[in-house]
Amino acid sequence: MRQSKIAIGSGEFWGKGFLEGTQTKFDFVPEQSTDFIFCTIGEEHGWFGSTLLIGLYVAFMLRLVFLAERQKDKFSRIYGYSVACLIFIHFMVNIGMTIGVFPVIGIPLPFFSYGGSSLWSFTILLFIFLKLDAHRGEVLVH
Repeated sequence: MRQSKIAIGSGEFWGKGFLEGTQTKFDFVPEQSTDFIFCTIGEEHGWFGSTLLIGLYVAFMLRLVFLAERQKDKFSRIYGYSVACLIFIHFMVNIGMTIGVFPVIGIPLPFFSYGGSSLWSFTILLFIFLKLDAHRGEVLVH
């Protein structure tokens, strides 16, 4: 965690450049492609790139909540909120453990960390919700 903080701090405002980070390039940060991917972004793209990534995640989660809110079926609405909540928790814990706020427990950053099972899981969750949203007008009356 200490090396992660050093890597994020050394990125300053604009960062060191793509593949130019010294902490991540020389493997001072363990698991930098999975658990500590955010420190790689912080070092290579700086505060600006980190803020941009956080902004994109927030916009994505707000869009999920907006889509969940417009569902007519109760199951679809709850499923949409659940997907948004799951992505939010993974997002917050991963960034929190990278900057030292949360303990290191090995949660990947959704759609960004290296690893097949995480990417597949989040993609399937999202595609199921998109399919439910596509059929929101076809609600069965009980």
